[in-house]
Amino acid sequence: MPVRRVLVAALAAAVALPLTLAAPASAEPLQTSFAQLASSIPADVGIAYSPVGQNRPVTLGALQSGVAWSTIKVPLAIAAIHANVPNAQDLAAKAVTASDNDAAEKLWSELGPAPQAAQQVQAVLRAGGDAGTAVESRRLRPEFSAFGQTQWPLARQAVFAAHLPCLAVAAPVYRLMNNTVPNQRWGLATVGAPTKGGWGPGRGGGYLVRQFGVVGTPAGLLAVALAAEPKDGSFDSGVAALNQMTNWLSTHAAELPGGRCAG
Repeated sequence: MPVRRVLVAALAAAVALPLTLAAPASAEPLQTSFAQLASSIPADVGIAYSPVGQNRPVTLGALQSGVAWSTIKVPLAIAAIHANVPNAQDLAAKAVTASDNDAAEKLWSELGPAPQAAQQVQAVLRAGGDAGTAVESRRLRPEFSAFGQTQWPLARQAVFAAHLPCLAVAAPVYRLMNNTVPNQRWGLATVGAPTKGGWGPGRGGGYLVRQFGVVGTPAGLLAVALAAEPKDGSFDSGVAALNQMTNWLSTHAAELPGGRCAG
């Protein structure tokens, strides 16, 4: 049986996640408010969110996709721990909490040849509800990891994040997301959310900064994915944009949906 199918079957056996498919409340007022916010930020920005235990993401803003950068280290770490990679726990801690590239590359290489490693990470995405993202196995840019160049739309990332608290097999990595190093506690981490950020320069030099995590709302838990491409191209401006979007989320917490794991 192909590696991907074995891992998917094992993950499915580890936890069955009944999805709540209740129709979301109208996002129109939030769309209007977010459009006003976006017009005030010197960056292209976007948000996607999905209540935990649900599988219907809402998107706000024009920037809705891009390379994953280090956010892909979360499913990579889950795949490696599940596959009993040597020292997976220690390497995962470095890759997730400090975004250590060497540790992530070690986890990737221990999953086998690049196509096989990509299949295993992709299997984690499928088990987490992301039905369409293809994990990149080719080193498209020699100076960066193959997996980091995966195209990961915000909506699919939000759905994946909405499954994380409910997947028993993901629990060790989800806990690590609460322990990011101090200089990476921006955006959603400023409100105490478990998070993973990712950032890097595009081919033209300007930075994409993105992050996903799970925040609390009065209605329950909400998975959120954020992204920004600042007009000045800098990492710091990207972080500032994510901080502004997080403040907006906090201001509108009472209007946002929430959910919980079934059972």
